[in-house]
Amino acid sequence: MDETTVLLVDDQALVREGMAMVLGRTPGLRIVGEAGDGRAGVQLARLHRPDVVLMDVRMPVLDGIGATREIVARCPETRVLILTTFDLDEYAFDGLRAGASGFLLKDATSADLVRAVRTVAAGEAVVSPRITRTLLDHYQESPANPPESARLLERLTGREREVLVAIAGGLSNAEIAGRLFLSESTVKTHVGRVLAKIQARDRVHAVIWAHRHGLA
Repeated sequence: MDETTVLLVDDQALVREGMAMVLGRTPGLRIVGEAGDGRAGVQLARLHRPDVVLMDVRMPVLDGIGATREIVARCPETRVLILTTFDLDEYAFDGLRAGASGFLLKDATSADLVRAVRTVAAGEAVVSPRITRTLLDHYQESPANPPESARLLERLTGREREVLVAIAGGLSNAEIAGRLFLSESTVKTHVGRVLAKIQARDRVHAVIWAHRHGLA
């Protein structure tokens, strides 16, 4: 099993210690660094290039939203999972707009935390349906650029468009495979190609893209 590297960014030392304890004892996961503010988090992300960054929202020097935006821009292979104690849409909304691949409350269980890290590392997204709905409502009010839409849509094959529509419908790879009579490995390949062609970081951004472009 490939090892997943994780960077912890939170201004509370006890929170970092707790996450490090849970993730450090999980097979296949390795903590590569810890930071107490967003600026230090960006620097460590550039140094270690971790697979996943666990990012707090409210921090000194640079908050989690700004840090996420910089990490996504400077380390495109790194996924950011935002952690917060506040179940408020604006945090999830701003974080996902900044490029985060997930949003998890700090009161999540240890099992949920491990599952979320592995999910995000695999290129999936961790977002509640309620927050996804809020994002979709916002983007439906902000129409996409027609020339850009046409250009990117032309890059998709017929099968890839079918896969994108299925992703937008919330189907998993296994469900897409059953609907389109394909193997899961083939679906995974198609999903990767779709994300690359429409320039989406992961499935949640693909869902937003599909809704903005009238495919869902």
